[in-house]
Amino acid sequence: MKSLRLIFGDQLSQDISSLKDCDKSNDFVMICELMEEATYVKHHKKKIAFLFSTMRHFAEELETEGYQVRYIKLDDENNTCSFSGEVERAIKANVIEQIIVTSPSEYRVLQDVQSWEKRFGIPVEVRLDDRFLCNLDEFSTWAEGRKQLRMEYFYREMRKKHSLLMNGDEPEGGQWNYDSENRKPPKNKLVIPETYHSKPDIITQDVLRLVAEQFSDHFGDLEPFHFAVTRDQALAALQQFIEQRLSQFGDYQDAMIENEPWMYHSHISFYLNCGLLLPLECVKAAEQAYNEKKAPLNAVEGFIRQIIGWREYMRGIYWLKMPEYAKQNFFDAKRKLPDLYWTAKTKMNCLHNCVKETRKNAYAHHIQRLMVLGNFALISGINPTYVNEWFLIVYADAYEWVELPNVSGMILFADGGYLANKPYASGGNYINKMSDYCKKCKYKVSQKNGIDACPFNYLYWDFLARNRDKLSSNYRIGMMYKTYDRMDNDKKSAIEQDSKRFLSSLYDQKS
Repeated sequence: MKSLRLIFGDQLSQDISSLKDCDKSNDFVMICELMEEATYVKHHKKKIAFLFSTMRHFAEELETEGYQVRYIKLDDENNTCSFSGEVERAIKANVIEQIIVTSPSEYRVLQDVQSWEKRFGIPVEVRLDDRFLCNLDEFSTWAEGRKQLRMEYFYREMRKKHSLLMNGDEPEGGQWNYDSENRKPPKNKLVIPETYHSKPDIITQDVLRLVAEQFSDHFGDLEPFHFAVTRDQALAALQQFIEQRLSQFGDYQDAMIENEPWMYHSHISFYLNCGLLLPLECVKAAEQAYNEKKAPLNAVEGFIRQIIGWREYMRGIYWLKMPEYAKQNFFDAKRKLPDLYWTAKTKMNCLHNCVKETRKNAYAHHIQRLMVLGNFALISGINPTYVNEWFLIVYADAYEWVELPNVSGMILFADGGYLANKPYASGGNYINKMSDYCKKCKYKVSQKNGIDACPFNYLYWDFLARNRDKLSSNYRIGMMYKTYDRMDNDKKSAIEQDSKRFLSSLYDQKS
């Protein structure tokens, strides 16, 4: 039976289930560059270039392995711009008896795929995406009957299932989680190795020209471009992290330094999320470094937790709660996204740096995303729809399945606590402790009120005051309300007035 095997742009692995049992002499493998996918939100230029280049390199790799590849370039004059259109065109051009796909990672794409059997009149087989370490039925069974889901308990089950950092039934070192050891503030004169760099080859150069021509009005800097775009390069990037940065990753994973966007993080989420790397090989590499005494336990455990804990957990939440999850807005936040998220024009040095680096790199590490960019959106009352769209646009590792639960659940608490047990709201002291941003800021982090005070300081308290009816019963926040209640009326009034003044100025670009 002649099959059309469609590979989506985040499934660039020869181990993908849709390629298993492929008859290379009979079946077609199709990969498409589509305007619809590049513009349903206006993705960062570098993100589009990264994915198109990896797709072209993967297609070339498949052809070398003997697969019959139908590759649709963006500037193909017959390109229909959509998956459905390209499937229909492939059926008309070839005698196709069935369509085989690995289940898409995003809800909107799956809805499209599920319409094809009726639309095209041929069988459509949707296979499990077995690159992930926890299948969706397994996650649903784990979640069943729980009023609140906590990643920590899921993570422990995953450690046991895959025998990672285990001594029999007990965790290595006697603890499951070493997060308390992973919060060191940045010390002076840290020596931070560069991230992985590859030189753009002819394929990538062609893609860069295409993106510059077709997406000139999209956010972000296209060059310099140095991402890995092949599996071999992605493996080299993983190895470089293991050898050069993993040993310091644990201590400084929450640290932020001006003009040091990469820090000791792995920067492999680009490659994991598009299929060039597989999660198990990444965590096994880290575990091996620990066993060989090349990296400490707190670093290795923290890295493994990000992949088999948070990453798998976020995917499970996404598919468990969609499509309703995309509409969650627990705090009824209504503000639009301020222009500073695009322009970086703000006197708040932390926000300026994080947006500037995001624009340049299509990347920011998780604390910049959570405690600067996300924290500000949370306490300012920005509508989750705008915040989710921004995060999906600007980061090269962002797909809705991982972006939405991280933003709506973790950053904005928009689900009311289903995913996280408290909002990750903070004043300026946290940023001052974990970064050097405050040293060069126009605002004074030590000042709590007034025109020169750090806006995080009064916005934090204003956020708590505005949402008291929804948060006062939260046991993780109760003590903060006791502190607020001890403030005199003048202090509370100053918090309210400073917040109103600042939030009004946001939309006048005076912040």
